[in-house]
Amino acid sequence: MIRGMNTMPRRPMCATCLRPAATCICHWAAPVAGAAKVLILQHPMEVLNAKGSARLLQLCLPGSRIEVGEQFDATALRTMLGEGGRQPVLLYPDTPGVRSLGIAPPPPCSAALAPERVQLVVLDATWRKSRKMLYLNPALQALPRLPLRDTPPSHYLIRKAHAPDQLSTLEATCYALAQLEGDVHRYDRVISAFDGFVAQQQEQQARAGRGGIS
Repeated sequence: MIRGMNTMPRRPMCATCLRPAATCICHWAAPVAGAAKVLILQHPMEVLNAKGSARLLQLCLPGSRIEVGEQFDATALRTMLGEGGRQPVLLYPDTPGVRSLGIAPPPPCSAALAPERVQLVVLDATWRKSRKMLYLNPALQALPRLPLRDTPPSHYLIRKAHAPDQLSTLEATCYALAQLEGDVHRYDRVISAFDGFVAQQQEQQARAGRGGIS
């Protein structure tokens, strides 16, 4: 037998969304230029998650940035936070589950802070992994936190046992930006793009269930 004859050829990948070309999501990108800048800290387990929304979010928010890691180098993280002289604000609720880890309450987030001066920091991870990221990175603990208010039910229909108040990273970020900017409809086209992404994922799951190529 010739060595390597039974090796499956690698599927061509999209260099932009980092997904297989056959399941590329770039056509769903709906860019909206917001006032606040967004830094997405992505847990390594989310990088290859086909159901993850962070990459589509980055495609829709010009100037946003994704950094992958669970525990970041302290100096590198401090450099990322507040880039451009902005005030970093962590999109994260202050819950008893977080306080039970021994994490002190965050400093208050000023409601008067202009969105042009804000860097919204988002953790792209499961709830359990996001708590661990917060615990392992003291610089994140020291940030003021932005809790979401009065959000609509989630559109994230491709996650099992997903409750109406459990939002995807994309949804949570869009609602947070709209809240900061005082414009509830500003990111509607990004949410619509997310609906298309979800429908595409559902179709791929259906085809896989029928024995088709995913």
